[in-house]
This record gives sequence, structure tokens and C-alpha cells, in this order.
Amino acid sequence: MCGIVGLVGREAASPRLLEALRRLEYRGYDSAGIATLVNGHIERRRAEGKLRNLADVLERQPLAGTTGIGHTRWATHGAPTERNAHPHGTARVSVVHNGIIENYAELRAELESQGVGFETETDTETVAKLLDHLLAQGATPEQAVSATLKKIHGAFGLAMIFAGHGRKLIAARQGSPLAVGYGEGEMFVGSDALALSPMTRRIAYLEEGDWVVLSDSEARFFDAEDRPVSREVKLTAYSGAAVGKGNYRHFMEKELHEHPVVLGDTLRQHIDPATRAVALPPLPFDPAAVPKITFSACGSAYLAAQVGRYWIEQVARIPVDSDVASELRYRDPPLPEGGAALLVSQSGETADTLAALRLLRKRGQHVLSVVNVAESTMDRESDGTLLTIAGPEIGVASTKAFTAQLAVLAALALGFGRARGTLSAAEEARLTAALLEVPGHAATLLEGGEEIQALAAEVALARDVLFLGRGSLYPIALEGALKLKELSYIHAEGYAAGEMKHGPIALIDQDVPVIALCPSGPLFEKTASNLQEAAARGGRIMAFTDAAGAPALRRFAERVVTLPTVDPFVAPILHAIPVQLLAYHVAVLKGTDVDQPRNLAKAVTVE
Repeated sequence: MCGIVGLVGREAASPRLLEALRRLEYRGYDSAGIATLVNGHIERRRAEGKLRNLADVLERQPLAGTTGIGHTRWATHGAPTERNAHPHGTARVSVVHNGIIENYAELRAELESQGVGFETETDTETVAKLLDHLLAQGATPEQAVSATLKKIHGAFGLAMIFAGHGRKLIAARQGSPLAVGYGEGEMFVGSDALALSPMTRRIAYLEEGDWVVLSDSEARFFDAEDRPVSREVKLTAYSGAAVGKGNYRHFMEKELHEHPVVLGDTLRQHIDPATRAVALPPLPFDPAAVPKITFSACGSAYLAAQVGRYWIEQVARIPVDSDVASELRYRDPPLPEGGAALLVSQSGETADTLAALRLLRKRGQHVLSVVNVAESTMDRESDGTLLTIAGPEIGVASTKAFTAQLAVLAALALGFGRARGTLSAAEEARLTAALLEVPGHAATLLEGGEEIQALAAEVALARDVLFLGRGSLYPIALEGALKLKELSYIHAEGYAAGEMKHGPIALIDQDVPVIALCPSGPLFEKTASNLQEAAARGGRIMAFTDAAGAPALRRFAERVVTLPTVDPFVAPILHAIPVQLLAYHVAVLKGTDVDQPRNLAKAVTVE
């Protein structure tokens, strides 16, 4: 959600800033802009829409200078127009901003009472005008930034350049991540290490409340009280070649085909294939003694957590509660002494999930997080972290990161079960063997996608779609509906199959496809009965099942897609892949922007 880049460099800044912004497109945005210092004064170029529009502007009106800042904006305050695009500023200062300034209206009114004028509807312009007001009174850039940071409230990542200071860039963070990159005779700042990876692998992260002054040779860090501090420089795992589409049309298509490798790498991290035993790292709580686990997450990560809830309750017999992170804070549930919290996030920077994490820690819960980005804020603030090995995920709609989260949660459930004595060694070996077979089954599934493409051609014609599942496949039905909505803009809903007769069956007619996740196993007969109820009322049943379930479903289903046969325990992981593939193919047929669906952002860093 929004992207910041900045540099004090040796070469022309604007081409490098534009390329870095391209690496941040996955975060989601609706306008973009760049500002540089040219002979001591500030110049900027902005454009509504995609980066290609900004590139066209820069081609017509080139931008010189070796120090600059760039931004991709996801609109919060004010429409996504060129006027509201970042950078914002005056002749003295230019600012790019991620996040929300909560007290901007109060500050704006105060400045307007002193004769300061405003041109945009954004909260960010208030920061720029406050800085300018202080600079006009004789403050240095450092003094102006220090005073401004003490007046603004909310979540923000800021990068600022100042007229007359050609080799200086100042950045600050409160709730919105920023990374500083170290080059040879140049310095960089970005929303994440991925943006900076073509320029450097030496990265330091700003901590909460930090601000930093960059020159071409050093970074001087300060905490919220303006005390000089040191921040560790680390080598990032990303390289300049880490992200590319290869021969695929879209990043999402590439990432869908990375499921087998990602699942294999993630499972090998937690399961010893020789002993068929789960090998978890040290945990911040004792699974054998924990009285309750509280799950919290957002979006697809929350649906992964919901599957994890089924697994942990069934295998380890630990009571589990789960909440969407944006609701957990306000529901204020009772939490037991010595309880545990399990947070799930791809980016490790999701604002609502971070807020839930901080509340849970404040309430005395031991926090374990499942994240895909080492050194993310969630990783640093948790008592323990389990990393998914998914690599960079550029498509906004989560795919391989989702199945990697499921793989970690499945291993965690088995490890908890062994620790609590609810899972025998023989059963653990059987279930870990089933888990280790999933990457191969995923590869088989991806090799033959013709049936799913044929199904997509019919679903693309629908206005409404229902997804059904039971047990641990119910959250996968929700995931299928979410993916279809995100990518194709078709209205879709996921339901527990047994809930159909309690209301949703009223929607059934010949124009509403009913997509069922119905593998053979202990819940097959119940789910098949629910589907027959829908078919009897003219519903168009389209089912994902396995070889054992296919004959019964073909008696009344319009389409049946046969998946590899797997143990019911791991069925949610395998069934997540075809519902994602279905959404992808429907979106391609409808011509939507698969990698960057409208209005969506990859890392949601505002509440």
C-alpha cells in the first residue's frame, strides 16, 4: 500500500527512482510521482494511473538531478488524481508519505489561521506545509523534521528533500516500514528491501519513531527523542534478479506455478523427511501447557489461520479463538494468563495485524507469528517467528504465500499434538508423510489445467457465484470466493455447505454456479447431500473432488474436476490451488488487471 523510494546518488536519479517504483507496483497504487533537486531547487513530475503514464511524462519533460524521492500512491485522503499525487511540497521542501496523518485537519486549520494556503485534499500536504512553515522561520531541515514529527499523529513513513541541500535526504517512520540502503558513495531509502535490491543488498531498518538523515556517504539515525542511535546493517536475501515474470504472462501465473517449490522448501524447514517427524524451532510458549491460542490476521492470511484453527483443535486439542485483526482490538476478548497468540501475515507489515499483535502482547499473551519477510516489523516485535519460504510475491492476490502459510500451520498442529500427547508417533509419521507428498501432487495438478480453464469459461459469464466447503475446506471456499472477487470483480460468496439450507439456497437458479470443494473422506456424504439439494433447485453444480468422489458427483454435477487423491488432513492445501487457478483464468478471460486489481494493495499499512 503506497511505495516510497529515495536516493542521494552519483547518477541521474529519475530513471533509478522509476525502476525502483516499478518494483513496488505489487503494493497497489493509483498515481505516482518523482521529485529531484536540480541546481539546488526542487522539480517534480506526477501522473494519475499506472507508472507508464509517469514514464511518458518523464520522456516529454525529463528530470535532472542525482538526489530525489519517488512515490506510488494508494488514495486515502482525496481522489486518485494528479493534483493529489505525491510528492507534495513547496519551493523549500518536497515530501512523499505512506500512511495516514490522523490529526491533519487540526494541523491544517492551525496553519490556515496563520495564512498558509493548501492546494490538495491530502493529509500529506499538511506535513509539507508544516515543514515549510518551520523552514521559513529559519529552522534547518533537521530542526524542521524534529519539530514536525512531534506534532503529527498517526501512521507514517516519510521521505523528504530540501531546496539548497543537494546531498541530503531525511526519512522517518511511525507504523509504516522503511529501509535504508548503503551503496558506494550513495545512499537509498525504500518502503522495503525489494525496491532497493538492484542498487544494494546492505540494508538497515528504521525502528518505530526513528528518523534518519542520509548523505551520499552515511546515514545518521535518531530515535523519537532525537537521540543518536545505531541500527544494524544486514545483507538482504533479495537480489536485483529476484523478481521477474520469466516466460509467464503475469506475475500471478508465475507464482501459481511456484506452489510445488514453495511448499517443498517450507515443509523441509519444519519436517525431517528421514524420520517423518516435525522439527519446530524453539517456541515462545509450551504447547503442552498453553490454555488457549488466539489467531488473528487479515484477508487470505486470516483464512489460512481459520484452517489452522481446525487443525490445531482437532490434532492438538488446544482451544483456539480467531478474529479478523481489525475486529480483535475492539472486541477486547478475555484472554487467559499464559495464553498464546498466533499472527499470520505475508508482508509482516499489515497495520491491523500489527495493532492486534501489540494489544495481545500488552495483555500478556506469548506472540508467535507466521510471516514471509524476515526482519519485517512483525518478525522483530514477536516473541517468536516461523518463516514461510515463499520468496517475493508480486501479484497482489496472495497465492504461493497462502499455501506456504498452510504448510507451516499444518506442521505446527502436528508439533503441538506430539507435545501434548494427543498424536501418536505412528499418526504423526502418517500425517507428515501426507504433507511431504503435497508438493508432488501440486505439480501434477498444475500440469493439467484444461478442465479448470473450461470451468473458467463458464464462470466468467456469471454475475454471482457460490463456493461451498465443509470442515477445514470451508475456509478454502471462502478463499475461492475472495480470489474470484479480487481478480475478476464477479460477486462471489463462500459458505459452509451445511448452511446452504439456512438462507443462501434462496439464491440458487440456473445462472448461479455453485462451486464445491468435495473430496472423498469423512465429510463427503454430507457435502454431496447439500449439493444435491442445490441441484434439485436448478443449481449448476461444479465440483472439485478426487477419483473416489467423482463418480457420485457426476450423477448430478454439471462439471467435475478430479484432483489427486490426498489424505483429508492436507486436502485444504491442495484444494487452495485450483480455486486460485480458477480465479486467475476467469480474470484473464474478462481482461482485468490480474497482478494489480483495482482498489487493492499488497501490503495494507493503514488501518
